[in-house]
Amino acid sequence: MQDHGRTHCPNIRITFLRTCLSYIAMAIVFSICPGMHAAPPDFQSATSQASVKYDKSFRTFRLDGGNVSYVFGINERGELQTVYWGRRLLADDVLPPVHALPGHPFGMTTTPQEYSGWGGGLYTEPALKVTFADGNRDLVLHYVSYSIDKNSLAVVLRDIRRDLFVTLHYTVDQQTGIIGRSALIENRTTSPVTIEQAAAASWNLPHGNSYSLRYLAGRWGGETTLESRAIQPGSTVLESRRGVTGHQNNPWFAIAQDSSVAEESGNVWFGALAWSGDWRITVEQDIMQRVHVTGGFNPFDFAFPLAPGARLETPVFYGGFSSEGFGSASRLLHIFELTEILPHAPNPPLRKVLYNSWEATDMNVNEANQEALAEKAASIGVERFVMDDGWFGQRGIKPRAGLGDWYVNPEKFPHGLKPLIDKVHSLGMDFGLWVEPEMVNLKSDLYLTHPDWVISFPDRPRTLARDQLVLNLARPEVRDYVFGVVDKLLSENDISFIKWDYNRNWSEPGWPEQALDAQKTIYVQYIHNYYSILDELRRKHPNVEFETCSGGGGRVDLGVLHRVDQTWTSDNTDPFDRLTIQDGFSHAYTPGVMMAWVTDSPNWYNGRSTSLSYRFLSAMQGSLGIGNNLNKWSLEDFATAKSMIATYKTIRSIVQRGSLYRLISPQNGSNFSATEYANRDQDAAVFFFFMHSEQERYPAPRLYLRGLNPSEKYKLRAISGKASSDTPEIASGAYWMGHGLDLILHGDYDAASFELERQR
Repeated sequence: MQDHGRTHCPNIRITFLRTCLSYIAMAIVFSICPGMHAAPPDFQSATSQASVKYDKSFRTFRLDGGNVSYVFGINERGELQTVYWGRRLLADDVLPPVHALPGHPFGMTTTPQEYSGWGGGLYTEPALKVTFADGNRDLVLHYVSYSIDKNSLAVVLRDIRRDLFVTLHYTVDQQTGIIGRSALIENRTTSPVTIEQAAAASWNLPHGNSYSLRYLAGRWGGETTLESRAIQPGSTVLESRRGVTGHQNNPWFAIAQDSSVAEESGNVWFGALAWSGDWRITVEQDIMQRVHVTGGFNPFDFAFPLAPGARLETPVFYGGFSSEGFGSASRLLHIFELTEILPHAPNPPLRKVLYNSWEATDMNVNEANQEALAEKAASIGVERFVMDDGWFGQRGIKPRAGLGDWYVNPEKFPHGLKPLIDKVHSLGMDFGLWVEPEMVNLKSDLYLTHPDWVISFPDRPRTLARDQLVLNLARPEVRDYVFGVVDKLLSENDISFIKWDYNRNWSEPGWPEQALDAQKTIYVQYIHNYYSILDELRRKHPNVEFETCSGGGGRVDLGVLHRVDQTWTSDNTDPFDRLTIQDGFSHAYTPGVMMAWVTDSPNWYNGRSTSLSYRFLSAMQGSLGIGNNLNKWSLEDFATAKSMIATYKTIRSIVQRGSLYRLISPQNGSNFSATEYANRDQDAAVFFFFMHSEQERYPAPRLYLRGLNPSEKYKLRAISGKASSDTPEIASGAYWMGHGLDLILHGDYDAASFELERQR
């Protein structure tokens, strides 16, 4: 369907009576208590279909999915204007006609546009800024046409004078109501156009002065720290200028409507950008107290020339809404990631329990010590053995060498990797390998042969970080080389898993081989080639799984998660620090991809000592890995680990695929932390409780569980720790959620975990 009608329509002041449409009945949602739903909360039942419709009478577009409606329309100026984004409307609800808002003497336009060009009196953050060949920089985008294909919508805009076209793409997810938005920018003029800023989308909220913003910030070893601030006049900029997603900010946001919003109540708008390179999200409150969120490519040091006939496609910016607080917002994202984003969606496989050799052998790997570690790992129930850094080139033999030379070192592995892989397989485990193929050491055959392959400016210093430089993956020959070395490894060896690392940020981001006006396209072309490598490797080796790692959690976003199976959360493996890191991570990303390792004590990062049981319980809240030096373990350690791993295998489907409830937050120096994971069919739940330190012998706070069926009976089983003596063994879901239970914790760094199973 298309509408090529007038781009200007007269004001409509007469209420038009719309025909009542039959609509599939919406599932009844209990609002008494967020944890006492008769069906899993957070999204509509499967009978509530997603839909995309165009109302010709009012010239409005409406997207419905889950518990969400999203509406925008064409105003009398021909602009696309946001109308509504919130809780799902009834099919026959009538929204007012779309009218551009009156301007302001010193603001000119205040209309909340879906995708604005920098021009026509716009003073808020634009979605698109360009320079035409004659120097004109004014860009005003008006509606041209639309098309609908099932649950997707495409709307075409054009500049009012020139043939620069933008096609806005919308999708709506049936379960969660999450909207996906992106833009395709096309130069149909006869002269080149330079794009200086290109967002994927702008999200507009109703005017108000009580909004607050949550976002994830941090650094290496302290990733995904949850931050919060009031939204006030002006802008908050979240961004990365480092060539990769970044540790300092993560491309996710959540906005609460007012101070009454809590973990399980209140209106929350949220979004996540699917891009692994330089990005920017701007959250601003304009002069009329309207909140706008604009996100896409980072315009810093950015210029993308479009020749006549050329086009540029932005990343996808996903946005969602929940009327049930921050907890529901994150559960919606988790569902969406599991069913729509991850490889093998909607049923990605459960993550295997893995062992990684790094802490045991560092770079000093060889066939004998890896086989010995593999035997120990298999004895405790590990399913995947991963050999980390040190197996290739001259790595670990010559200092600061090896990156770029991806051949198996013949001194360490005289018969190649096959004997080790065969040994691992004979022990009942699959084999994984660490690589860092985007980097190069100066002491490498690759750098000596191709010093021009690194990101750099001519006649300028090449700043070393970790004694390495970044290969310019934007260059086709570099892209082909990186693909080739990883493909060769996978083709010649029976490898089931690749841990793909990336351990430094960009500096001197030059591309001198490219034409001068196109050198800044490196920020886009690099990531496109990175994605294409992963995509091609997955097609050619469909049984190989991948992990994204970047000095810990420096490359985690929905763009890379569409291509990898799991993510390394942080190099900081201290189990107490991890409670805060993992809590922040869970706001944006499902625990099903969150790798969490049990490592040695005292911890290498901060010297903190904790029990092996505490370390296991902290790591069992995500996808479990073991990183200890098993050569130093006692028989008691092996027995504890074997028991914990066996237990984890019985609950991992709940942890990795269930609904997460953050019962007690570890943020802001909290002495306690508690999480619960409930099976989506409400058959079972598992919860974890952590105490930093016992203070004046006060009891730990009572836990009130969620996500259970109030009318069903559940049996309590201890994984680790004790409940108070008056705790029943079997009680109703209503009891566990309403009455709650008390756990007994003592001393410093104590923890407990229990499982609930529905009785039939």
